[in-house]
Amino acid sequence: MSTGHHEASWRLPESDPSYRSTDIAYLQRLAQTAERGHLDSIFFADGPALFRDVGRRPSGTLEPTVVLAAIAAVTSRIGLIATASTTYNDPYNLARRFASVDHISGGRAGWNIVTTAHLEAARNFGRDDLPSHRSRYERAAEFIDVALKLWDSWEDDVEIGDKEAGVWGDPARIHPPEHVGEHFRVAGALTTPRSPQAYPLLVQAGSSDDGKDLAARYAEAVFTAQQTLDDALAFATDLKRRAVEWGRDPAGLLVLPGIVPVIGATEAEARAKEEELDRLIRPEYARAQLAKTLRVDPDDLPLDRELPADLPSEDEIEGAKSRYTLIVELARRERLTVRQLIGRLGGGRGHRTFSGTAEQVADAIQEWWDAGAADGFNIMPAVLPSGLEDFVDQVVPVLVDRGLFRREYTGTTLRDHYGLARPAHPHDRTGGRDIGRVATTTSTTHQGAHA
Repeated sequence: MSTGHHEASWRLPESDPSYRSTDIAYLQRLAQTAERGHLDSIFFADGPALFRDVGRRPSGTLEPTVVLAAIAAVTSRIGLIATASTTYNDPYNLARRFASVDHISGGRAGWNIVTTAHLEAARNFGRDDLPSHRSRYERAAEFIDVALKLWDSWEDDVEIGDKEAGVWGDPARIHPPEHVGEHFRVAGALTTPRSPQAYPLLVQAGSSDDGKDLAARYAEAVFTAQQTLDDALAFATDLKRRAVEWGRDPAGLLVLPGIVPVIGATEAEARAKEEELDRLIRPEYARAQLAKTLRVDPDDLPLDRELPADLPSEDEIEGAKSRYTLIVELARRERLTVRQLIGRLGGGRGHRTFSGTAEQVADAIQEWWDAGAADGFNIMPAVLPSGLEDFVDQVVPVLVDRGLFRREYTGTTLRDHYGLARPAHPHDRTGGRDIGRVATTTSTTHQGAHA
């Protein structure tokens, strides 16, 4: 997130806001820092539109699968996850891009599957209206089905390499999808052989009912925004129950809430850092963004009053339903003014924000882990690169000392890091079993949290 997840991070004296998100050397250094901390993966959010006012914070991004390929060249273990939309891509090209990254990286790629709930994106692809919430998720399910058929269109052992007979590969081990569905028609096999992980790790981030059903059906990891332990526990329990209903082992679906840590040598120092960031928020920008999310006029959101009572219902919201509900419930539960709500959202846009010492951040992580509310966490530093460096150098050693996190990498692929098995091929000739094209864990107990 360029200079950090807090929207005012670019205004700090330490920050260099000059196109950090397009400086590949900077992004490579961030990945190397994460790898030094033995984190599971790095994750790039993305969307096919310039969503924010460029006056508000540094804008502009590179296409993330290209970024992952560049990062793969200077790292050896860290997983590489990028967002790509099922609404504004086609399965063949996207499956090929992610398979290529998985080959280039030696099996470290992951795809964060989103449906893109923004009218700005729709208009960039010749559409006047945003597709309905339900239709986006129906398309997403078919998209994933097609991508899986494409990744499985090569068996693992296609290559024969018989120079004497002049036969390189076995055509019987190629399986074109020949898919004809409501949204897609895809005939031929992928040009890319089955990759080191079989296919990239499947990640999902929607928390609406449709999003949770999609995740329960396909995802191997889920990024989520939860404000309280009770909400996080309820979300994880519900999601894994849904996975069971789809015939899956719920241990093969990892739930990773986001946390925005602000770390200081003392609690007072951490609080001062957080307060300085919040002070630098431009309220006119933040209020306009909040009004857009809530589908109201900015003038209906006086800064020093609570949210109006007559907001749209969730049923009236077609985009980002779960984030809308989270924001409204947070404001109502804590009786926040608009100004206070803007401060809470400035750091993590609905993800849990926390300031404290390294030990206190580790305590917050351990509390949710011990309660079963999380299988790991999506760490979202408020300020980059310093916030990531603080987490790696200060919080990770505490987690390691408590036996909650690895001292060294023990595997080479992203699925290795997450404790997930490589999926069997549907035509496995060695007696392997098709597990519905989703990975299951190699163990029913986790050896530590994921980050």
